[in-house]
Amino acid sequence: MTSLAQAQCEACRADAPKVTDEELAELIREIPEWNIEVRGDHMELERVYLFKNFRHALAFTNAVGAIAEEVGHHPALLTEWGKVTVTWWSHEMRGLHRNDFIMAARTDVLAASAEGRKLAISPRSPACRAIPSSA
Repeated sequence: MTSLAQAQCEACRADAPKVTDEELAELIREIPEWNIEVRGDHMELERVYLFKNFRHALAFTNAVGAIAEEVGHHPALLTEWGKVTVTWWSHEMRGLHRNDFIMAARTDVLAASAEGRKLAISPRSPACRAIPSSA
């Protein structure tokens, strides 16, 4: 478990500071499988998890929901057959807060032991980056 996954979430308000560019660069290194997506006027953290079937995907969705309820910080969850897309951002402040990175790390911890998980090579993994795009 990463230290980020063990960190405590703090109360987040609309006027809370978003992560700085320096913090963003540091925090994303702790969750390398997550992507930063720009949607409208704000950034979000997003990751897709693959599963063997819908039942396993739904169980994972519910587990993510449970940890979200514990801290009162909720992601967007898209559950499909064999796939769950998890998107974290701080809705009130319309951007990324340290809490989003903490919850992304905790989501990875859940996924590591999730039943029926299918592992896929991420386009961000070092193995994929070493392969030329023309190959």
